[in-house]
Amino acid sequence: QVQLIESGGGSVQPGGSLRLSCAASRRIFSSARMGWFRQAPGKEREFVAVIRWSGGSTYYADFAKGRFTISRDDAKNTGYLQMNSLKPEDTAVYYCAVSSSSLGQSTAVTSYDYWGQGTQVTVSS
Repeated sequence: QVQLIESGGGSVQPGGSLRLSCAASRRIFSSARMGWFRQAPGKEREFVAVIRWSGGSTYYADFAKGRFTISRDDAKNTGYLQMNSLKPEDTAVYYCAVSSSSLGQSTAVTSYDYWGQGTQVTVSS
């Protein structure tokens, strides 16, 4: 069992930045992936970015490319999502998730075993 604790959400003006953190309660296995998803009111949860814990390869949703950066600190069992040039349409609850294996599509909600509680990101002037 892994508990994920997110932090770093908040309110920011358009063009601003936020860094989300996702701390795991225990060591994340090298075979695992950490993903970030978001869910806006009335919409389905959507994929944002993923990182393979071993090797650090990454993949982003099109809307995140060039603006968001996913990273991890293995020693701290913590993942991060740096978000720059934020837009009002980025407003959502952001969730981190861990998949214990590399099976399943990294972009699919169903591929992940553990989820954080979510952190609100609001982009507004």
